[in-house]
Amino acid sequence: MSLLNASVVTPGRHCLLVRDFLEHSADRSPAKVALVCDGRRLSYAELEAMANRLADTLTKMGVGRGDRVAIFLPNSIETVVSLFGIAKAGATFVVINPTTKRDKLLYILNNCRARVLIGEAGSVADEIAQGTPLEAASLKGLVLCGPRADGTAGRTVLSVAFHEVVETNAAAVRPPRNNTDLDLACLIYTSGSTGEPKGVMSDHSNVAFAAGAIIEYLGNTEDDIVISALPLSFDYGLYQLLMTFKFGGTLVLERSFTFPAAILKRIEQERVTGFPGVPTMYSLLLPMDLTKFDLSSLRYLTNTAAALPVSHIQALRNKFPQARLFSMYGLTETKRTLYLPPEELDRRPGSVGLPIPGTEAWIEGEDGRRLGPGDTGELVVRGRHVMRGYWEAPDLTAKRFRTDPVTGDRLCYTNDLFRTDEAGFFYFVSRKDDIIKSRGEKVAPKEVESVLYGMSGVLEVAVVGVPDPVLGQAIKAFVVTDGTTMTEKEIFAHCRSLLEDYMVPKLVEFCDELPKTATGKIKKTGLA
Repeated sequence: MSLLNASVVTPGRHCLLVRDFLEHSADRSPAKVALVCDGRRLSYAELEAMANRLADTLTKMGVGRGDRVAIFLPNSIETVVSLFGIAKAGATFVVINPTTKRDKLLYILNNCRARVLIGEAGSVADEIAQGTPLEAASLKGLVLCGPRADGTAGRTVLSVAFHEVVETNAAAVRPPRNNTDLDLACLIYTSGSTGEPKGVMSDHSNVAFAAGAIIEYLGNTEDDIVISALPLSFDYGLYQLLMTFKFGGTLVLERSFTFPAAILKRIEQERVTGFPGVPTMYSLLLPMDLTKFDLSSLRYLTNTAAALPVSHIQALRNKFPQARLFSMYGLTETKRTLYLPPEELDRRPGSVGLPIPGTEAWIEGEDGRRLGPGDTGELVVRGRHVMRGYWEAPDLTAKRFRTDPVTGDRLCYTNDLFRTDEAGFFYFVSRKDDIIKSRGEKVAPKEVESVLYGMSGVLEVAVVGVPDPVLGQAIKAFVVTDGTTMTEKEIFAHCRSLLEDYMVPKLVEFCDELPKTATGKIKKTGLA
């Protein structure tokens, strides 16, 4: 091991690392239930010991400060332990969605040059690790969850069984610290819908600041019980874990939202206080009869990934009258940027709010000038949550992340168009590359989608531009209903009553469902 990897860093009062989220809570409340998952209830002390054992094993496998360790697992106890075990080893964790296909998985492993892969026996991760050295040449170790169906063949890497590591074979002593908060904590790979996935670099200070700011405005305390059915590979899902362990609460971790009734039953059973969702999850809840469940424990709901339609906001408030609803906006490159205080929902239902505590945001025109209320321009963000850039992609980093000429701080140019009102509240307009140009006019899809969501029976909508020899681009709406019979003529008439002529869709297609990304967002790529 190098002297760099062997060095010990003295903890400072302001140098908060991801490992501290678990360690501090384990020191304060060792017997408290930290995680409810897969039918098990684990205390902070139990998770701390398991993570320490995994860190010890990873170190013996040659993992050192700054090395990347990939996790290719579904939401599970093993994923939670792996994340903190990697952090305790001083390495950088890379959580990869378990539905990722082989070619994309290989790309990510090679792009970040992962030293160890943690995955399920018999999965594509196992196959890759035992394949030819040319496939994933950087891999030197494999931690397997679950038994293999047959023997190992092909390339030989150092292979250990996860359950043996965390239960019997390794020391439970807390490893020494060898990081500062400027070291990389994790790489979060974006979905890559417009190209190869990009690894967003998050250092420990980025993560600690973002988690702390969100905890502050949500008002989280150690009494909170948070349920999450969001994948831990999605930053929104990841931060439910990180935040809950930071404030010392309990996380109820689910595999998915495939069966909404089961999630609602779990909320009732565990007396959950916080529920983070995305619009596609809420659209599944809206038609359901929720009176069959006791959801009175819910203190708050949160939404991000995409803006909630105003009609859905009101419907959710009616279904969860006791819970405060937080509309939020963020992107992987900043984690969270804006949030709307729930008391502003009635006055500004279409807004995604104000900058999160300790940050600054503004609207900038194409000429670089800051714009005033009512003007539309690109959202720019400044704060400790602005990530370090894209992994080994300096050109892409330079386009998105720039230096403030006055303060020298790193800025994030979001590529999203916003406007503000007179009170400084922000309103999402469109992604820059989503703007439709029809009849020479610029149309923001969200404005058309909001009108369509106002129709009774509409569950999901996607509006895109399609090539048209006369208009340049024609507006096409893809609509999913709750079973309500609806015609194109009714949609055209509704839109004409509320939109300018050039914004009315020319084409409508009814669908049983819309394509989704791995994080639950409606995926417009390919719809045109």
